[in-house]
Amino acid sequence: MTASIANPIPCKNQSERLSTGDPGPPLQVNSIRREIDTADSVKQRTARISVISNTFLVATKLVVGLAIGSVGIISEAIHSGIDLIASGIAFVSIRKAEEPADDSHRFGHGKFEDFSGFIEAVLIFVAAALIVREALGELLGGEGGLMVESLGIGMAVMGLSAAVNWCVSSRLMRVAKETGSIALESDAWHLRTDVYTSLAVLGGLVLIEITGLVYLDAVVALGVAAIIVRTAWDLTRRAFADLTDHALPPAEEERIRQIICEHYSECVNFHALRTRRSGPDRFIDLHLVVPKGSSLEEAYDIVEHIETDIRTEFPGANVTIRAEPCTADCAGCTSICRVRKGADGRKRTGP
Repeated sequence: MTASIANPIPCKNQSERLSTGDPGPPLQVNSIRREIDTADSVKQRTARISVISNTFLVATKLVVGLAIGSVGIISEAIHSGIDLIASGIAFVSIRKAEEPADDSHRFGHGKFEDFSGFIEAVLIFVAAALIVREALGELLGGEGGLMVESLGIGMAVMGLSAAVNWCVSSRLMRVAKETGSIALESDAWHLRTDVYTSLAVLGGLVLIEITGLVYLDAVVALGVAAIIVRTAWDLTRRAFADLTDHALPPAEEERIRQIICEHYSECVNFHALRTRRSGPDRFIDLHLVVPKGSSLEEAYDIVEHIETDIRTEFPGANVTIRAEPCTADCAGCTSICRVRKGADGRKRTGP
């Protein structure tokens, strides 16, 4: 089955590309492969930093929270404990996702990162439930056990926690955007949420210091739970979309179309574009209509250049292009492929 040629692909610079006869950029497969390997090692190092920082913060918050009897700080320790578990899951999933395709996983192991992101989102819901239980127990259980005279220690710990998690989450977020890792992005949002909740607990302790109203500690803890539930919901939607092979964002699909249009003088049309994501990996496939009479070598050359351009724009992308011969009548075609142009030229210079 061939594509319709009546409405060719709209491309802005097709005339310039046609006049120059530019076949496209040189192949850069080896350099792209090196960039991917470098990104993989950066992801592992970044995930390891998250595990180390969370281990330190869990121990510090738990000791101080139990020492001064602050349910707010204890809830933060629970939250950081969940963060630690999430960081460990992210680290393991990233290492697994970086393994090459094998006989059992022909498309690679990228889904391990998607599954990790989903588990991390569920863990955030669990953390919220534990925090709500602790806070309601203090509100409904009568007098709290907060040691008001030791609030200064709690404030210092919350300030330290916010500073550390801000630095680590910023690095995680940056690497996640550079590599497209949902596992790192989920971990980054874990820690970024911890920053906001730590500041909330710090604010609650300051209010207790000023007003003497001890119940504010539990009220702030409930606010912490509400914040992290929102984050968990957003992460769940993102991870579920990747697990169910949702298409790439519209902006990315439009960029893929633009790249194909840059080769418009070498082909006739394209159709059946399909995209999906698996962890950090993008999968792109489409049908490309090439001029009638093209040799296998010519068709392969066009496909290879388009695939290389797409991989240059989206490192690590898995691109599959099926070349189809054009069977339409050149006289009724509005494309600017070389066969159509040659036919027009013969018509203008004929007797």
